[in-house]
Amino acid sequence: MADEALSAGVVAQRLGVAVTTLRTWHQRYGLGPSQHTPGHHRRYTPADLARLEVMRRLTADGVSPAEAARWARQAPDALASVGVSAGKRRRRDGGGTTIPVGRAGPAARGLARAAMRLDAEAISETISRAIAADGVVTTWDRLLRPLLVGIGERHVATGALIEVEHLVSRCVSAALGAVASAGPAAGPPRVLLSCADEEQHSLPLEALAAALAEAGVGYRMLGARVPVTALLAAIDRTGPAAVVLWSQTRATADPAQLTALLSAPSRPLLVLAAGPGWPARNLPAGVVRPTDLTEAVSLTVAVHDSLNRPAAS
Repeated sequence: MADEALSAGVVAQRLGVAVTTLRTWHQRYGLGPSQHTPGHHRRYTPADLARLEVMRRLTADGVSPAEAARWARQAPDALASVGVSAGKRRRRDGGGTTIPVGRAGPAARGLARAAMRLDAEAISETISRAIAADGVVTTWDRLLRPLLVGIGERHVATGALIEVEHLVSRCVSAALGAVASAGPAAGPPRVLLSCADEEQHSLPLEALAAALAEAGVGYRMLGARVPVTALLAAIDRTGPAAVVLWSQTRATADPAQLTALLSAPSRPLLVLAAGPGWPARNLPAGVVRPTDLTEAVSLTVAVHDSLNRPAAS
């Protein structure tokens, strides 16, 4: 049983609730971890997790926490019948729909459930905890990107989840912004980050900014919908070594913007055409199209480090 015991953080991820919610359920309703080893924190057993799942399901259906806890505290063999009877009168989280996250794992599924409940506290806590444990790039690839893609797919199929997308985007942006502003980067900002003209999707660019800050690379962020004339003015004024131009859709991926960057008097050493909007082929010579966030970070860090490397004596 010991190897099956779970920490509060893992249970919170699986259920898609905040750790503070687990503490409240423990303190008020006695639904806490039951396994105790002297000298160690208490751990949740599979039976504890089953009870908490009933608690989460019933409270999400509008049952009062006290009543939901009463059902959840029933013997394990009664939990299945509770779930069946509750299922007859409830819809799935979020009003009969879910967010697909593929094989992203239990943490992403928990985050998706929190998103469907519009539980901003749980969403923010899950993201911050993941970044602290795994870093920005891993959190983006394994947790945030699957969720955002799933929301987009569900919206295309149903026309719904606009409110979910807005809330999740706000929470993601705040978490990434906290990383980006956590401390000063080493050296002057040598990377310029910008969305293409009329491109409004800036979250992936914010993820890159946070990853660069995590790596100690200085950057400037221009954000969404930057006309090429404004981008050229920023390049002329700041002389960046690398420019990353993000495009989410083909509608905003005009190669003329890249050609203009390459023709600038203060031409950057590295021009990255980032995002799925840019075609894999037929980009102007001298432009690099990174395949993912990891490659974008690697390329920009390499340029930064080469310019900050002490000259040989």
